[in-house]
Amino acid sequence: MKILVTPTSFSKPVNKAAQEKLAAFADEVVYNPHGRPLTEEEIPQMLQGCDGYIAGLDYITADAIKKAPDTLKVISRYGAGVDRVDLPAARDKGITVTNTPGTNATAVCELAFGLMLSLARGIPQLDHAVKQGEWPRRNGIELNGKKLAVLGLGAIGRKLAARAQAFGMEVCAYDPYVDEGYARAAGIKVCDLQKAIGDADFVSLHMPLTKDTKHILGAEEIASMKDGVYIVNTARGGLIDEEAAHGALTNGKIAGLGLDVYEAEPVSASPLLKLGNVITTPHTGAHTQEAVSGMGMMSVDNLIAVLTGSECPYTVG
Repeated sequence: MKILVTPTSFSKPVNKAAQEKLAAFADEVVYNPHGRPLTEEEIPQMLQGCDGYIAGLDYITADAIKKAPDTLKVISRYGAGVDRVDLPAARDKGITVTNTPGTNATAVCELAFGLMLSLARGIPQLDHAVKQGEWPRRNGIELNGKKLAVLGLGAIGRKLAARAQAFGMEVCAYDPYVDEGYARAAGIKVCDLQKAIGDADFVSLHMPLTKDTKHILGAEEIASMKDGVYIVNTARGGLIDEEAAHGALTNGKIAGLGLDVYEAEPVSASPLLKLGNVITTPHTGAHTQEAVSGMGMMSVDNLIAVLTGSECPYTVG
């Protein structure tokens, strides 16, 4: 068995147990030499002779899958999202796709909550000012008593809602597939999209990127929000129309934006990077020791299960 491994964090010491388990199973393990997600063109080259593929945030397009070797039997996503994998193309070629749901839920929700606190109090800006020899007085806002709209009440959204409630926030959720019984028991209001974002002081996105959710926060939706709303996105960059957000940030419609994900990654030329009311992190939501080790072991277990013909409960598509 020959296996390609592309997530850069898989090779870190925190994943030693997963690395050893994979090495014991495979005859050869090939690691990503680029230190970044693979491109569409690089994927087929790296996959030559491979039976399995533990995939990070590579763009696994239909063309990349078409050019992949016939030996490839499984793409084991290191993470929950599969929006960068062309699932129909994989299915047509007989390739099983798996993921690791829930392993990074706490990590991502805690980053989202950290971004909310940072926006509310201007923590990064104050840190920068003090280090520059300044001693500013800046009035932030409290989360207590504010309304939070959680867009996507899956594992991450649920955890964020619980933390927000502990801080005295009122939580409303929009999710087309919401479990209303869970929401009622958890004290979360279920709203349609317009109601959720129209009443919110804070909006946090936790949805997959699909043709239906792309730019779910576009110019029209942003215009319908309260003046001075704060938005956090730790899900997928394409959920927000960045051009529309930029305009709303400059005219005060959006008071602050916290981003871990972007329409194009790695981000470098976006005008959002020049705004003082935007806090950015480098798609690091899942990067805690606990989440990384959990994703590593589950992605290996999923790959081995498929390649040995065992049952794998985490197949997608």
